[in-house]
Amino acid sequence: MRSHYCGQLNETLVDQEVTLCGWVHRRRDHGGVIFLDMRDRDGIAQVVVDPDTPEAFASADRARSEFVLRIRGRVRMRPEGTQNPGMPTGLIEVLAKDVEVLNTAATPPFQLDEHGKVGEEVRLKHRYIDLRRPEMIDKLRLRSRITHSVRAYLEGEGFLDIETPILTRATPEGARDYLVPSRTHEGQFFALPQSPQLFKQLLMVSGLDRYYQIAKCFRDEDLRADRQPEFTQIDLEASFVDEDAIMGITERMIRQLFKDVLDVELPEFPRMPYAEAMRRYGSDKPDLRIPLELVDVDDLMKDVDFKVFSGPARADDGRVAALRVPGGARLTRKEIDEYTKFVGIYGAKGLAWIKVNERAKGLEGLQSPIVKFMDGIIETLLDRVGAEDGDIIFFGADTARVVSEAIGALRVKLGEDLELYTREWAPLWVVDFPMFEDDGSARLQALHHPFTAPSCDVETLKANPVEALSRAYDMVLNGTELGGGSIRIHDQAMQRAVLDVLGIGEEEANEKFGFLLDALKFGAPPHGGLAFGLDRLVMLMTGARTIREVIAFPKTQSAACLMTDAPGEVSAEQLKELNIRLRHKPKVGDDAS
Repeated sequence: MRSHYCGQLNETLVDQEVTLCGWVHRRRDHGGVIFLDMRDRDGIAQVVVDPDTPEAFASADRARSEFVLRIRGRVRMRPEGTQNPGMPTGLIEVLAKDVEVLNTAATPPFQLDEHGKVGEEVRLKHRYIDLRRPEMIDKLRLRSRITHSVRAYLEGEGFLDIETPILTRATPEGARDYLVPSRTHEGQFFALPQSPQLFKQLLMVSGLDRYYQIAKCFRDEDLRADRQPEFTQIDLEASFVDEDAIMGITERMIRQLFKDVLDVELPEFPRMPYAEAMRRYGSDKPDLRIPLELVDVDDLMKDVDFKVFSGPARADDGRVAALRVPGGARLTRKEIDEYTKFVGIYGAKGLAWIKVNERAKGLEGLQSPIVKFMDGIIETLLDRVGAEDGDIIFFGADTARVVSEAIGALRVKLGEDLELYTREWAPLWVVDFPMFEDDGSARLQALHHPFTAPSCDVETLKANPVEALSRAYDMVLNGTELGGGSIRIHDQAMQRAVLDVLGIGEEEANEKFGFLLDALKFGAPPHGGLAFGLDRLVMLMTGARTIREVIAFPKTQSAACLMTDAPGEVSAEQLKELNIRLRHKPKVGDDAS
């Protein structure tokens, strides 16, 4: 039906006849001449309809915003003074000969032009309209280019694109599963996969050697800006590799991706142990664009006459850390109070601070409600954090977990609020993660997943599991975890040992993933892999604020689809077929999510 997309037109096509199909982006009537801005996925082109083509003029006259038209006409240069060099098609226009209305359109719920301001709820309700906007089309186009580049790279590295099941068993670790009742197996359930983890390991046991997949994954968890109940992973696994091999393959992939899609040369990917990242930045995914670091001052605070500091400084699980902000003394008390509220989100009970107005004056040059407790240590403290005139120093004092999370998050917020970024892109690898974490429950939890290989042997693991490190690695970019992976356990004895540490007995282990344990008996090769969050990657590369902006049909933060009104009720007949009876019928107005 068309000869060209609107965005393809340029001055090389002058005097040629073209046929365009698309939507009316804007209609203008100028002194008896109608101007139509025609829009399709590739851009916008101006069409001129003169009264001397009566049928075409009549069709254009009744066209309105979002009408679907087919236009045939001749490309010509725009008259002097009407050209728009800032627009890809701004030097030319199409003089219409025929205008055919393919479909009419009701008045859209919001304007699609660049001046339109509309809430996200309305946009998601009418997502098919929202996706017509050029900026949304550009994001999805870039997403397509990213997946194309990734596929080309991985296939060039010998990886095979292999699909793994969507209907599988419920997993014992991680977030809640989405369960699918089985009609043919009464009282039993499938689960939607949180990741293809076990299946890709089995592919390595099968001898496929190198696997990848652009995989849909599902997790029934609380949502944030970078989370969705269904999301997409770039998933890969390889045999006969170590950490350096997997990290090298994937680092080269990301470098090539940024070069191909954004023409960006990423800087060096430094490697940082987990313990160092937590100590210096309070985060296992530090944003290295921000030149602020946490400095431990526990030793200085143990004997101060201020229990808020001395208590955590003496506690085995306590931490007192300082964060120096150059030029931060200009912050107002109102702004400091807002930051105090902010750290409270992460469990901090307050936010102590010292303004360094004029260091040469000693205590008199400092401004703070706590400085009176610092007599005798203040100069050592200021030296340790490198304080200069005009700085502010914030303090966190609590358990190590609360201090790291609260002051680490404050560091990121200050970097954004005060525009402290020193570069555009800051990648790194975080390595040497602990194998296990103590979350306060009755047993240890796997920091990544129970199939991650430890850096030690079985005997050492059993003797001191809390100190064991894993062979895991996370790729981080601008404070966002792009992907995480590890070398896997390929030895059945080691896998049993890890499960024992996690308190998963033989019976439970066999029930939940006995198929993996069985497979490890039959010559499993050393293997490892990594999974990238595609949605997060596209979000970063497009500069979007949330991953909802780069997913065609996302869910809301309550895991609902406003467009289709999902989730929804099902009929009594469907429930009966599945042998399911609801405990109570939802009341009208209940949140379906």
